[in-house]
Amino acid sequence: MTITQLTIFLKVAETGSFTRAGQILHMTQPAVSRAISTLESDLDVTLIIRDRKNGIILTDIGKRMLVQIREILKGFEKMEQEIAAEKGLEIGTIRIGAFPTASAYFLPKIIRAIQQKYPNLEFDLYEGTINEVEKWLASRVIDVGIITLPNEDLEILPLYKDKMVAVLRDDHPLQSQPFIRINDLDNEPLIICKGGNELPIIDTFNKTETNLQVKFVVHNTSALLNMIQEGLGLAILSELSLTTLPPNVHIRELEPQVLRDINLAVPSLKESSLAVQLFIKTAQELFC
Repeated sequence: MTITQLTIFLKVAETGSFTRAGQILHMTQPAVSRAISTLESDLDVTLIIRDRKNGIILTDIGKRMLVQIREILKGFEKMEQEIAAEKGLEIGTIRIGAFPTASAYFLPKIIRAIQQKYPNLEFDLYEGTINEVEKWLASRVIDVGIITLPNEDLEILPLYKDKMVAVLRDDHPLQSQPFIRINDLDNEPLIICKGGNELPIIDTFNKTETNLQVKFVVHNTSALLNMIQEGLGLAILSELSLTTLPPNVHIRELEPQVLRDINLAVPSLKESSLAVQLFIKTAQELFC
């Protein structure tokens, strides 16, 4: 079993194709196939089933091995970074996962700050829902993620306190108030946006003994704002997610203030590479 074989297996599993894996690794398809066969022979297990109709399918042991192989390859990458750092060089790839709002707001600033000092570091960005980011962390697809939800299986580091505000149409009765008390929203029809917005809202309503009436649940901010514009209800959203507003939609401060915790997450800070630790340190210096 060699590092080359493990790298080939990883690319085949991620691309779902011997041919595409070969193109990425600059190898012929037969050479990729031979490497996988040799790896399976060395381990005496079947990792991949070749199916003419469905392409390649990972066996159960293949799926379990995939997580371990990612860990092994990251261990080698960490070792290479340590050696490079000893020589006064900074190399490596940082695989980052984030939900769209965090990706747009945090990552460009963090990456620019790092590249100004360490231009040889590379970044591989994954954007998805918070649940997807957590799954990518668990399966070691990414090294570090930006999430909002608590997760006992990950090591969490604080990044940013995101203020929540009320969003409502200009003809809503509460629009004339300079700020909106949570109690003012008792039984008001609310539109909830999934993806980390809902937990601080539910918690605040419970603490203030206010009845939360959820009329609609949506999965993206654009749809929610359009629904407010049509008079279908009001919402509580994070300030970071409100880059633009429709003409007749406005925001109001909340009393008491509602905050959403945005966190960095890693499987293990101790086992993170130097490049990932640099990313975390830079992110916290910029935003904490």
